[in-house]
Amino acid sequence: MALVKFQTENFRNLSSAPVSFSPSFNLLYGENGSGKTSVLEAIGYLGLGRSFRVNRHQAVVSHGQQRLTVFGGLDHGLEGNNQGNDSELVHRLGIARDVGQKETVLRVDGEAVRSLSGLAKHLPVSVIDPGVFDVVAGGPGKRRQFLDWLVFHVEPSFGSVWQQCQRVTSQRNQTLRNGRLDEALMRVWDHQYATLSERITEARSGTFDRFKAAFEKLVGEVEVPWTEGLKLEYYPGWDVTRPLVELLADHREQERKVGHTLYGPNRADIRLKFQGRPVAETFSRGQQKTLVILMKIAQGMVLSDMGKQVTFLLDDINAELDEGHRAMLASRLQALRSQVFITSIERPLVEQLWPDGKAPDYRLFHVEHGKLTEE
Repeated sequence: MALVKFQTENFRNLSSAPVSFSPSFNLLYGENGSGKTSVLEAIGYLGLGRSFRVNRHQAVVSHGQQRLTVFGGLDHGLEGNNQGNDSELVHRLGIARDVGQKETVLRVDGEAVRSLSGLAKHLPVSVIDPGVFDVVAGGPGKRRQFLDWLVFHVEPSFGSVWQQCQRVTSQRNQTLRNGRLDEALMRVWDHQYATLSERITEARSGTFDRFKAAFEKLVGEVEVPWTEGLKLEYYPGWDVTRPLVELLADHREQERKVGHTLYGPNRADIRLKFQGRPVAETFSRGQQKTLVILMKIAQGMVLSDMGKQVTFLLDDINAELDEGHRAMLASRLQALRSQVFITSIERPLVEQLWPDGKAPDYRLFHVEHGKLTEE
């Protein structure tokens, strides 16, 4: 599905006027501070339930206001024949946040939903902005987020299991930090944690295998010679040749000293190595950027094979990628029949994005003072 109707209220500096988007490519340009990234950020709220730029809702709501709202209308996208007419919308998504009361209201087709997953499952949103390159250069947490985004959209039950595991981990950590350790209670948490960990690891491992197959297929089709010798491996967070319950019991004193859980899915990672060494140590900044782009495309390939259309948000890619890599990315996302939003300061040159002359149907918007004007 694709986001074809869009409207916000009190979201940064954005106008509250409704906008219609293409289910294919949408090109947004304007000066710094015009609101281009804010449009992507608001779209991200519908697919992620949060901002990909900041951690606090208060930073997003318009100055002097207490409540923000984002609405989106979805149609069948490039797989359907409609053009985003209201009567043919498949889903209507809405998220409202009252920063004063610290309350969030989520709605799908007019009905309230209890969890962000109930909203986000309808619109897989993948962000490519300067911060995404930490997937390679950053810590394991960034790579877990990268993998879990895909697992969430591949395995319908993953979100609830992950949330249960987070709660049990929190309770287990609290017990570890108690002055006098209750061993009987720890064994209860250990067994619950181990059971949930196995389910999470099974879902992650199966999805990673799909992702790795798509990635290897992709690098075999593009001209990136330095990928020869590149290895991607999934590390579940502990030595799976041993039962996790047994491992936790053996390291009880170590965990008690640090006050938190040291083994399990909270320590999982995608290990990226080139000739046996971490790519963060061996690849140039440019190579790391290209690697992340290839990994993002491979995510899209997995979901495309499942019949799901991903909405990609590409923020200021002119500053991050050279002309050749921008064209490669645009071509690959077009082949995936993805919905794509691309921002830039200068008016985008379509002939540079698609030098073969096979540009898709697209809409071009100039953004100024938070208002989108189609050209």
